[in-house]
Amino acid sequence: MSELEIKNSQGKVVGKHKLAEPIAAVGGVQGPLHRTVQAEEANARQGTQSAKTRSDAHGGGRKPYKQKKTGNARQGTIRAPHYAHGGVAFAPKPRDYSKKVNKKERKLAAISAFSVRAAAGDVLVADKISFGEPKTKAAAALLKGYGLDGTKRVLIVIAENDPIAIKSFHNIPNVHVRTAPSKEGKASAFSTRDLLVATKILITKEALEKTEEAWTK
Repeated sequence: MSELEIKNSQGKVVGKHKLAEPIAAVGGVQGPLHRTVQAEEANARQGTQSAKTRSDAHGGGRKPYKQKKTGNARQGTIRAPHYAHGGVAFAPKPRDYSKKVNKKERKLAAISAFSVRAAAGDVLVADKISFGEPKTKAAAALLKGYGLDGTKRVLIVIAENDPIAIKSFHNIPNVHVRTAPSKEGKASAFSTRDLLVATKILITKEALEKTEEAWTK
């Protein structure tokens, strides 16, 4: 879908926006999409899981009994993994799970994901999203106006970091607010995975223009 309708908070069409040709023409590009989402999920892992091996477990510094003539299997320490309170065999240790994806591939993946969602009719364009003060009730009413109340997972993309808007949506389950890429081309606050896992995407007209500018420059 190369042309998107712009609606107000009551769900009425107030204009249309034609997607930039590079975005509308991309479609699904499986390789970059897979690698980018895989990297995003890997980079989100803390990698802090840790357990003690037999050498880390406290105690067990001497043999529990002599090597021979006891009738038992020979043992070197009571902190071996098969003993209670012993160390863990092949214990996990802190590690870095991060993966790198080059900038062009990340951009292509994001464009591809957005293009696919727009073609499926899952992208809604709002003329604006603003609140005078943080109000969950007002945010819920706005979602209802766009027919998004009860939607499993909603991604809202606004042009700038707006604390009032973020606070208004904060208490509504499964609604996630992100910002568009900056004009300087810095990474946006929404990821390729955000675009793919959302049931519906609500983006303001200003945020869409900023995103197009960042992606097509």
